Amino acid sequence: MRKPTHFQKPSRHADPRNSDKPAPRPAAGPRPSAPAAAPASRATAAPSPQTVSGTWLWGHHAVLAALTNPDRKLLRILATTEILEELGERLTGAGIAPQTVGKDELSKMLPPGAVHQGLALLTRPLPHKVLEDIIEDCEGDASAVIVALDQVTDPHNIGAIMRSAAAFGARAILIPDRNAPEISGTLAKSASGAVEHVPLIRVVNLVRALEQLKKAGFWSVGLDGDAERTLAAQNVSGRLCLVLGSEGSGMRRLTREACDVMARLPTGGAISSLNVSNAAAVALYELRRGQ
Repeated sequence: MRKPTHFQKPSRHADPRNSDKPAPRPAAGPRPSAPAAAPASRATAAPSPQTVSGTWLWGHHAVLAALTNPDRKLLRILATTEILEELGERLTGAGIAPQTVGKDELSKMLPPGAVHQGLALLTRPLPHKVLEDIIEDCEGDASAVIVALDQVTDPHNIGAIMRSAAAFGARAILIPDRNAPEISGTLAKSASGAVEHVPLIRVVNLVRALEQLKKAGFWSVGLDGDAERTLAAQNVSGRLCLVLGSEGSGMRRLTREACDVMARLPTGGAISSLNVSNAAAVALYELRRGQ
C-alpha cells in the first residue's frame, strides 16, 4: 500500500604585548612595576593568501565547481602551465588571478597522495547550514529526498554518496557530528563537485533529526540487507529520508527504531552486499524512479 504523500506541517517557530624586558631589580627599594601592555593594533590590510587559513580543494571537477559557486570565498588558485592553457577563461574568469606552479611544487603543498591533476584552490568553507534550513528549502517539494548516514565516517564514501545525491536530486546529506569528517579536499575530490550542490548537515543526534523530519512530513526509510521486503516492494512515495548505516556494523538500534520502514536492495548474486556508496546510488535511483 502506497504511503500518504501529504502531511500537516507544524508551525516553526593576543594582542601583542610590549616585548621590552623589565629593568633590573635594584639592590634596595621597592620592586619596579611590570611594563604596561601596548595598545592593541588594528589590521588595516587583508592578509595575504599565503598566510590566511582555508581549505584546499584539488582536481578538475571539485575546483571548477567551486569556482562557479557564488557562496564560495576564493583565496588562491594554483595551476600548472598545461592546465592554464587547457582551461583558460574558466580559471581566469574566477575573479582572482591563477598562479602558475610546477606539478611537483603543487604536490608538496597538498596532502600526500592528493590526485590534483595540476589544479588546486584555497577557499573558505561554505556557509554553515542546519536542518531547519533544509526543511525550509524543501517547502513546496512533495517528493523531496534527504539522505541520512549513521556511522559512515570515511570521506571517500561520503563524497561518493554526495555525488550520487546530486545526480538523483537529493536535497541534503545528514551525518552525526561526532566522528564526522570535515569537507576536506579528499572528500570534495570524491564528490566530484557535488559539495557545491548538496549541503552536508551535521546533527548532534541523528534520531532526533529523523523525528524532526517526520514532523515536517518526511517518511524515514532504512536500508538493511536483512529487511524482509525490497525497496521497490515497499512502494514508498512522498517526502522521504533514506537512512544508511556503515558497511560493518550497520545502523545503530535507536536509528533503526526511528525509521518508519526497513527495506533491502534485491541483490542475489555471488556478492550479496554492496559498498555503502554503491548502495546509496542504487537506492536513490529506485526512489527517484518510483516518484
